[in-house]
Amino acid sequence: MAAVAAHFGRDIERTLAKLPGIINHAREQDVDLLVLPDATIGGYLLDLYHPVDDGDSIPRSVELDGPEVNAIIDLAGDMTICFGIAEQTMHDGICHRYNTAVCVTGDGILGTHRKVHLPLAESEVYEPGDRFGAFDTPVGRIGMLIDFDKTFPEAARSIALDGAEIITCLSAWPASVTDRSDRIRNDRQAHLFDLYDCARAAENQVYLVSSNQTGTLGGLRFLGQAKIVDPAGEIIAKTWAKGGLATATADITANLTRARRSIHHLTQRAEHAYRLTRT
Repeated sequence: MAAVAAHFGRDIERTLAKLPGIINHAREQDVDLLVLPDATIGGYLLDLYHPVDDGDSIPRSVELDGPEVNAIIDLAGDMTICFGIAEQTMHDGICHRYNTAVCVTGDGILGTHRKVHLPLAESEVYEPGDRFGAFDTPVGRIGMLIDFDKTFPEAARSIALDGAEIITCLSAWPASVTDRSDRIRNDRQAHLFDLYDCARAAENQVYLVSSNQTGTLGGLRFLGQAKIVDPAGEIIAKTWAKGGLATATADITANLTRARRSIHHLTQRAEHAYRLTRT
C-alpha cells in the first residue's frame, strides 16, 4: 500500500497528465492500494476564511460518471486507487457540491465518501455528507475519511464498526494559518496531523493510509507528511514534507488478528457507560 504526498492544483488536464507517472511508479513497486490526496482533481480551496471571493477561487466540480473519474478508472487496472474530487450532482433540479473521496479499480467505482465535517468557511463551498461506512475491495474492507473528518474519533470508529480493516484518509491539510512556524515540522497543525493519524489507527486497531497535498495554493501551505500507520499506532512509512510515496507491505488480516488477539477494542467497549448526549 502507498500514500501519496503531492501537489494538485486547478489545472485538471495537467493533473490527468501527471497521474499516469504516479500510478505507474506505484505499479512498479507492486502497490495494490494507492491513496491520493483530497482534491486530487481540481485542487483545494485558496482560503479557509473567504473561499468564494471570485470565480477562480473554488475547484471545478465534476460528476462521478464524468470523464475525469473515468480517466483514473482506466489507469487503475487491478490497482485499488482512492482520490479526491469536488463532486457535482443534480437532485430535484438543484445542483449540489460535495468534497468527495472516490475509490476505484479498473472495473469501476467501489465506494465513495462525502466529507461530513466542514471546517471554517468550507461550508460556503460544499454541502456536508451524512454518513460513514466501509465497503469491500480487492485489498480488503476499506473506509474513507477526508482530512478534518479524522479529528473526530466517532468518524473512524463508525468505519471500524462497519468492518473496515484499512482506513484511508485523504487530506488537503495546511500548516497553521493563525500561528505560522518557520519550519513545517514545528507547526502545530503538523503535530496534530500526525497525532490524529496514529490515534485513529491505534484506537480502532486498523491500518491507516494517510495522504496529503504538498506545496502552496492561494494562501495555504500544505504539510505533506503522507504516511502509513499500523494497528498499534506506529508510523511504518512517511514522506515528511516532501512529495513522494510512503509505502509498506503487510498481511492485513493476519496482522489485525494478531493486534486484537488479547485486547480487542471494538468488542470490549462498554457502551452502557458512554454518555453520548448531555443530560
